[in-house]
Amino acid sequence: MNYYIVTGASRGLGEAIVNEIDDQNSAIICLSRTVSSTLKKIAAEKQAPLSFIECDLSDIQQLPIVLNQLFSQININHAQKITLINNAGTVNPIKEAGSAKHEELVLHVHLNFLTPILLSEAFIEKTKGTSASLVIVNITSGAANRPVPGWSAYCSTKAGLNMYTKTVGVEQEEKQTKITSIAFSPGIMDTYMQGTIRNATKDEFSSIEQFKEYHEKGMLRSPSFVAKKLINLLSSSLENGRIYDIKELI
Repeated sequence: MNYYIVTGASRGLGEAIVNEIDDQNSAIICLSRTVSSTLKKIAAEKQAPLSFIECDLSDIQQLPIVLNQLFSQININHAQKITLINNAGTVNPIKEAGSAKHEELVLHVHLNFLTPILLSEAFIEKTKGTSASLVIVNITSGAANRPVPGWSAYCSTKAGLNMYTKTVGVEQEEKQTKITSIAFSPGIMDTYMQGTIRNATKDEFSSIEQFKEYHEKGMLRSPSFVAKKLINLLSSSLENGRIYDIKELI
Protein backbone atom coordinates (compact mmCIF):
# COMPACT_ATOMS: atom_id res chain seq x y z
CA MET A 1 0.00 0.00 0.00
CA ASN A 2 1.15 3.52 -0.83
CA TYR A 3 0.13 6.44 1.38
CA TYR A 4 -0.19 10.12 0.53
CA ILE A 5 -0.60 12.72 3.26
CA VAL A 6 -1.74 16.08 1.88
CA THR A 7 -2.14 19.18 4.05
CA GLY A 8 -4.32 22.10 2.97
CA ALA A 9 -6.34 19.67 0.87
CA SER A 10 -9.66 21.52 0.91
CA ARG A 11 -8.95 23.87 -2.00
CA GLY A 12 -6.40 25.14 -4.51
CA LEU A 13 -3.29 23.09 -5.13
CA GLY A 14 -3.96 20.68 -2.26
CA GLU A 15 -7.37 19.72 -3.65
CA ALA A 16 -5.88 19.39 -7.14
CA ILE A 17 -3.09 17.13 -5.86
CA VAL A 18 -5.62 14.81 -4.25
CA ASN A 19 -7.59 14.71 -7.49
CA GLU A 20 -4.49 13.91 -9.56
CA ILE A 21 -3.33 10.97 -7.44
CA ASP A 22 -4.34 8.05 -9.62
CA ASP A 23 -3.07 5.01 -7.78
CA GLN A 24 -5.51 2.25 -6.87
CA ASN A 25 -2.92 0.83 -4.48
CA SER A 26 -2.89 3.99 -2.39
CA ALA A 27 -4.62 5.60 0.55
CA ILE A 28 -4.90 9.39 0.70
CA ILE A 29 -5.13 11.22 4.01
CA CYS A 30 -6.27 14.85 3.77
CA LEU A 31 -5.56 17.39 6.49
CA SER A 32 -7.52 20.64 6.31
CA ARG A 33 -9.74 22.95 8.30
CA THR A 34 -12.80 22.00 6.26
CA VAL A 35 -13.84 19.34 3.75
CA SER A 36 -15.02 21.04 0.56
CA SER A 37 -17.90 19.71 -1.52
CA THR A 38 -15.42 19.18 -4.37
CA LEU A 39 -13.19 17.10 -2.13
CA LYS A 40 -16.18 15.03 -1.04
CA LYS A 41 -17.03 14.46 -4.71
CA ILE A 42 -13.44 13.42 -5.44
CA ALA A 43 -13.59 10.98 -2.53
CA ALA A 44 -16.80 9.45 -3.87
CA GLU A 45 -15.33 9.00 -7.35
CA LYS A 46 -11.92 7.65 -6.36
CA GLN A 47 -11.35 3.95 -5.98
CA ALA A 48 -8.46 4.63 -3.61
CA PRO A 49 -9.33 5.05 0.10
CA LEU A 50 -9.57 8.73 0.99
CA SER A 51 -9.92 9.96 4.55
CA PHE A 52 -10.10 13.36 6.22
CA ILE A 53 -8.67 14.86 9.38
CA GLU A 54 -10.28 18.23 10.04
CA CYS A 55 -7.83 20.48 11.87
CA ASP A 56 -6.38 23.98 12.01
CA LEU A 57 -2.70 23.52 11.28
CA SER A 58 -1.91 27.08 12.37
CA ASP A 59 -2.74 25.93 15.92
CA ILE A 60 0.30 23.87 16.88
CA GLN A 61 -1.37 22.89 20.15
CA GLN A 62 -3.60 20.60 18.06
CA LEU A 63 -0.68 18.82 16.43
CA PRO A 64 -0.13 15.99 18.95
CA ILE A 65 -3.78 14.94 18.52
CA VAL A 66 -3.57 15.34 14.73
CA LEU A 67 -0.39 13.25 14.58
CA ASN A 68 -2.00 10.45 16.59
CA GLN A 69 -4.97 10.44 14.23
CA LEU A 70 -2.72 10.54 11.20
CA PHE A 71 -0.36 7.71 12.04
CA SER A 72 -3.15 5.50 13.36
CA GLN A 73 -4.33 5.33 9.71
CA ILE A 74 -0.97 4.19 8.32
CA ASN A 75 0.25 0.60 8.46
CA ILE A 76 3.90 1.59 8.40
CA ASN A 77 5.27 -1.96 8.48
CA HIS A 78 3.35 -2.93 5.34
CA ALA A 79 3.69 0.33 3.42
CA GLN A 80 5.58 0.43 0.14
CA LYS A 81 5.79 4.21 -0.11
CA ILE A 82 4.67 7.07 2.11
CA THR A 83 4.61 10.63 0.78
CA LEU A 84 4.04 13.69 2.97
CA ILE A 85 3.05 16.81 1.02
CA ASN A 86 3.25 19.92 3.20
CA ASN A 87 1.01 22.17 1.11
CA ALA A 88 -0.98 24.18 3.67
CA GLY A 89 0.08 27.81 3.81
CA THR A 90 -0.98 31.44 3.82
CA VAL A 91 0.27 34.71 2.35
CA ASN A 92 -1.41 36.77 5.08
CA PRO A 93 -0.58 39.16 6.60
CA ILE A 94 0.19 41.18 3.48
CA LYS A 95 1.71 44.13 5.32
CA GLU A 96 5.01 45.91 5.52
CA ALA A 97 7.27 45.07 8.43
CA GLY A 98 6.14 46.94 11.52
CA SER A 99 2.47 46.95 10.44
CA ALA A 100 1.35 43.38 11.16
CA LYS A 101 -0.23 42.38 14.45
CA HIS A 102 1.59 40.03 16.81
CA GLU A 103 -1.12 37.38 16.49
CA GLU A 104 -1.09 37.52 12.68
CA LEU A 105 2.64 36.87 12.53
CA VAL A 106 2.50 34.04 15.06
CA LEU A 107 -0.23 32.22 13.09
CA HIS A 108 1.65 32.82 9.83
CA VAL A 109 4.94 31.39 11.12
CA HIS A 110 3.15 28.44 12.70
CA LEU A 111 1.31 27.48 9.50
CA ASN A 112 4.00 28.22 6.91
CA PHE A 113 7.11 27.17 8.78
CA LEU A 114 6.73 25.48 12.16
CA THR A 115 3.89 23.10 11.25
CA PRO A 116 5.60 21.58 8.18
CA ILE A 117 8.76 21.14 10.26
CA LEU A 118 6.87 19.44 13.10
CA LEU A 119 5.00 17.20 10.66
CA SER A 120 8.26 16.29 8.92
CA GLU A 121 10.00 15.60 12.24
CA ALA A 122 7.17 13.28 13.30
CA PHE A 123 7.19 11.64 9.87
CA ILE A 124 10.92 10.90 10.13
CA GLU A 125 10.65 9.65 13.71
CA LYS A 126 7.55 7.49 13.19
CA THR A 127 8.90 5.78 10.05
CA LYS A 128 12.26 4.70 11.47
CA GLY A 129 13.02 1.10 10.65
CA THR A 130 10.45 0.77 7.86
CA SER A 131 11.42 -0.65 4.48
CA ALA A 132 9.09 1.77 2.71
CA SER A 133 10.28 4.52 0.38
CA LEU A 134 9.67 7.85 2.13
CA VAL A 135 9.25 11.28 0.53
CA ILE A 136 8.72 14.70 2.13
CA VAL A 137 7.52 17.45 -0.22
CA ASN A 138 7.43 21.04 1.01
CA ILE A 139 5.47 23.44 -1.20
CA THR A 140 7.56 26.57 -1.47
CA SER A 141 7.56 29.77 -3.54
CA GLY A 142 9.80 31.88 -5.72
CA ALA A 143 9.33 34.50 -2.99
CA ALA A 144 11.80 32.47 -0.93
CA ASN A 145 14.55 33.73 -3.23
CA ARG A 146 13.76 37.42 -3.46
CA PRO A 147 12.37 40.15 -1.20
CA VAL A 148 8.83 41.24 -2.07
CA PRO A 149 7.57 44.40 -0.30
CA GLY A 150 4.56 43.51 1.85
CA TRP A 151 5.55 39.85 2.06
CA SER A 152 8.27 39.96 4.71
CA ALA A 153 6.70 37.08 6.65
CA TYR A 154 5.89 35.00 3.55
CA CYS A 155 9.32 35.42 1.94
CA SER A 156 11.04 34.62 5.23
CA THR A 157 9.05 31.50 6.11
CA LYS A 158 9.40 30.06 2.61
CA ALA A 159 13.15 30.76 2.64
CA GLY A 160 13.40 29.02 6.00
CA LEU A 161 11.41 26.06 4.74
CA ASN A 162 13.76 25.74 1.77
CA MET A 163 16.79 25.59 4.05
CA TYR A 164 15.08 23.03 6.27
CA THR A 165 14.37 20.95 3.16
CA LYS A 166 18.00 21.11 2.06
CA THR A 167 19.34 20.29 5.52
CA VAL A 168 17.09 17.26 5.95
CA GLY A 169 18.16 16.09 2.50
CA VAL A 170 21.84 16.33 3.42
CA GLU A 171 21.25 14.49 6.68
CA GLN A 172 19.36 11.65 5.04
CA GLU A 173 22.03 11.30 2.34
CA GLU A 174 24.74 11.10 4.99
CA LYS A 175 22.83 8.43 6.89
CA GLN A 176 21.83 6.65 3.66
CA THR A 177 18.19 6.35 4.72
CA LYS A 178 15.19 5.84 2.46
CA ILE A 179 13.92 9.36 3.14
CA THR A 180 13.97 11.94 0.36
CA SER A 181 13.29 15.59 1.22
CA ILE A 182 12.42 18.03 -1.59
CA ALA A 183 10.64 21.33 -2.06
CA PHE A 184 8.46 22.26 -5.03
CA SER A 185 7.81 25.80 -6.24
CA PRO A 186 4.53 25.86 -8.22
CA GLY A 187 4.78 29.38 -9.60
CA ILE A 188 1.76 31.67 -9.88
CA MET A 189 -1.57 29.80 -9.85
CA ASP A 190 -5.22 30.73 -10.11
CA THR A 191 -6.08 30.00 -6.48
CA TYR A 192 -7.79 31.56 -3.47
CA MET A 193 -4.37 32.88 -2.39
CA GLN A 194 -4.09 34.89 -5.60
CA GLY A 195 -7.50 36.40 -4.89
CA THR A 196 -6.28 37.40 -1.44
CA ILE A 197 -3.25 39.07 -3.00
CA ARG A 198 -5.37 41.05 -5.49
CA ASN A 199 -7.62 42.26 -2.67
CA ALA A 200 -4.73 43.88 -0.83
CA THR A 201 -4.28 47.63 -0.96
CA LYS A 202 -1.48 49.47 -2.75
CA ASP A 203 -0.15 50.60 0.63
CA GLU A 204 0.04 47.01 1.85
CA PHE A 205 1.41 45.52 -1.37
CA SER A 206 3.14 47.75 -3.88
CA SER A 207 3.21 45.03 -6.58
CA ILE A 208 -0.56 44.59 -6.62
CA GLU A 209 -1.03 45.91 -10.18
CA GLN A 210 1.40 43.30 -11.50
CA PHE A 211 -0.60 40.50 -9.89
CA LYS A 212 -3.86 41.92 -11.19
CA GLU A 213 -2.28 41.87 -14.64
CA TYR A 214 -1.32 38.20 -14.25
CA HIS A 215 -5.01 37.45 -13.67
CA GLU A 216 -6.40 39.71 -16.37
CA LYS A 217 -4.03 38.35 -19.02
CA GLY A 218 -4.63 34.71 -18.10
CA MET A 219 -1.06 34.18 -16.94
CA LEU A 220 -2.02 32.14 -13.87
CA ARG A 221 -1.57 28.38 -14.16
CA SER A 222 -4.45 26.15 -13.11
CA PRO A 223 -3.94 24.11 -9.92
CA SER A 224 -4.69 20.91 -11.88
CA PHE A 225 -1.86 21.66 -14.34
CA VAL A 226 0.58 22.24 -11.49
CA ALA A 227 -0.63 19.15 -9.60
CA LYS A 228 -0.04 16.97 -12.68
CA LYS A 229 3.55 18.25 -12.91
CA LEU A 230 4.15 17.51 -9.23
CA ILE A 231 2.70 13.98 -9.40
CA ASN A 232 4.81 13.26 -12.48
CA LEU A 233 7.87 14.57 -10.65
CA LEU A 234 7.19 12.27 -7.71
CA SER A 235 7.21 9.25 -10.03
CA SER A 236 10.73 10.12 -11.21
CA SER A 237 14.14 9.83 -9.57
CA LEU A 238 14.42 12.63 -7.00
CA GLU A 239 17.52 14.49 -5.84
CA ASN A 240 17.59 14.70 -2.07
CA GLY A 241 17.41 18.23 -0.70
CA ARG A 242 16.66 19.82 -4.06
CA ILE A 243 14.31 22.75 -4.55
CA TYR A 244 12.39 21.98 -7.73
CA ASP A 245 10.75 24.76 -9.74
CA ILE A 246 7.82 24.10 -12.06
CA LYS A 247 9.66 26.02 -14.80
CA GLU A 248 12.09 23.10 -14.98
CA LEU A 249 9.23 20.71 -15.73
CA ILE A 250 7.44 22.62 -18.49
